[in-house]
Amino acid sequence: MKLPRRNFLHLAANAAVLSVAPRFAWAQTYPSRPLRWIVGYPAGGGTDIFVRLLGQPLTERFGQPIVIENRAGAAGNIANEAVVRAPADGHTLLGFDAAAAINATLYDKLNFNFIRDIAVVGMIRGPLVVLVHPSVPAKTFPEFIAYAKANPSKINMASAGNGNPTHLAGELLKAMAKIDMAHVPYRGAAPAISDLLGGQVQVYLGSLPATIEHIRAGKLRALAVTTSTRFEGLPDIPTVSDFVPGYEASQWFGAGLHKNTSTAIVNTLNNEINIALADSKMKARLADLGTTVFPGSSVELGKFVAEETEKWGTVVKSSGAKPD
Repeated sequence: MKLPRRNFLHLAANAAVLSVAPRFAWAQTYPSRPLRWIVGYPAGGGTDIFVRLLGQPLTERFGQPIVIENRAGAAGNIANEAVVRAPADGHTLLGFDAAAAINATLYDKLNFNFIRDIAVVGMIRGPLVVLVHPSVPAKTFPEFIAYAKANPSKINMASAGNGNPTHLAGELLKAMAKIDMAHVPYRGAAPAISDLLGGQVQVYLGSLPATIEHIRAGKLRALAVTTSTRFEGLPDIPTVSDFVPGYEASQWFGAGLHKNTSTAIVNTLNNEINIALADSKMKARLADLGTTVFPGSSVELGKFVAEETEKWGTVVKSSGAKPD
């Protein structure tokens, strides 16, 4: 029997609604169970702090608990691979840092491609700061550059490990400022800072969360921040680029999902994280930790990580950096 045109269109419209409704309802009920957030570093580090700061507001907004799982090792690569291997249903999140952009070139072979396999859904960023022991005669950044040029290879530059952002930022500084410093890698920021405080090494490009109290106490001298603009928490400290045009380096921390996760869920999580980061109390807490909000869509944040990957890949190759 041939249906009237009006009835046919009515049935077709209903069929279209039914086909879309399950997917729409599923996205609307996300998350449907507790979330697992895998962090590539030990508890207490910058990435872990970032994840735990976001965990509370997201738990409240989603009505689901968030279980944080620290899987330290290989500069975050163990955690990155774990998320890539997890189901792409939005219930397994990744906590990562700037090392993700370095590792793509630093490691000869990885079982994943970060840009291809991870969707970035949230990010904060902040400067590294050029720190020297008080025994170093330079009181300003230009004086330090002059001192380094007058004493090639005699200044020991600490880092939190081979290929770490603190190492590569130093290598970029050496190349652009045309200075030569001896690299001394440590297994983490804590021992590097300890030896800087003790005077065993003379300079360190470190993150503010781990060093700002030493700066305020006068135990370490801050000469410049590595971002292209000054940091509000240290308004009197100039930028490296004030004296070395074009220099820029930052430490950033991000949240990610498997790239095959539905666009609806990626956008939902991205939106919720941006809302949480926009809260005035959250902004104040991040400022205390030496970081700032870095809002953007998943596409925009992914583009930033891709640009960072290309930039630091060049530095890895030119410096000859190797992983620990």
